[in-house]
Amino acid sequence: MKVKIISDSSANLRSLEGVDYTSVPLRIVTDEKEYVDDDTLNIVNMVEELSTYKGRSGTSCPGVGDWLEAFGDADEIYCVTISSNLSGSYNAVMTAKKQYEEEHPNKKVYVVDSLSAGPEMKLIIEKLKEYVLDGESFESVCKKIEEYREKHTALIFCLESLKNLANNGRVNKAVAAISGIIGIRVVGDASEEGQIRPVDKARGTKKAIKSIINIMKKRGYKGDTVIIDHCLNIEAAKALKEEIISEFKEALVRIEETTGLCCFYAEKGGLMIGYEV
Repeated sequence: MKVKIISDSSANLRSLEGVDYTSVPLRIVTDEKEYVDDDTLNIVNMVEELSTYKGRSGTSCPGVGDWLEAFGDADEIYCVTISSNLSGSYNAVMTAKKQYEEEHPNKKVYVVDSLSAGPEMKLIIEKLKEYVLDGESFESVCKKIEEYREKHTALIFCLESLKNLANNGRVNKAVAAISGIIGIRVVGDASEEGQIRPVDKARGTKKAIKSIINIMKKRGYKGDTVIIDHCLNIEAAKALKEEIISEFKEALVRIEETTGLCCFYAEKGGLMIGYEV
């Protein structure tokens, strides 16, 4: 029995030890260039080039064929996508699932709409890995992972700029204008429907970190796993980690980097935090 876990590249996860795993790339597209969100992408160069680019830019999700290629010949497949309210990735993999199961009646594909992105997707993927390695049945894994996603994970973000989110219709342009004020960080989360939702603003990193932790606690955080993904802002990520651990001594906090898609939307200086509740 060949089991495989697959996500699109908005999970900021290129590899996963212990299981068969594939990241299917999204693309960042301008009128002049296309950036493929895979392990060949130079993140620093992309961020620098886009910061001075004056033309149109956007993103493109994986196609049905990309997902089918990633399926390979696996017997049981678990897919995790960026929120269906942010991208067509979910719709594409659902079409691929239907085609694959029609062509291979004895094989199974399950798709998790994360209703999120980045580090919250990582938590879901790593929990999938845990269930698979524990030898859970396909049906049991599907049931447990939906409960885990719905009840035990959350996302919060802190951005210095909302320009790309606003230009692509993800947030209101009036809200995005706030982030243009020097020193202002916008703190937000993913709604239950998987939409980007600004919930607070703070002047400077210290106040933003205080806001992040307060919101996490209100959402039910009590010291479990936290993944901090940053876009070229290791200093703020470390400061946030220190504050979490100072309040929750046993907390498991990891710092990692955003990859292409999340770098495009988080922009330079952005933090994305996935946490267990």
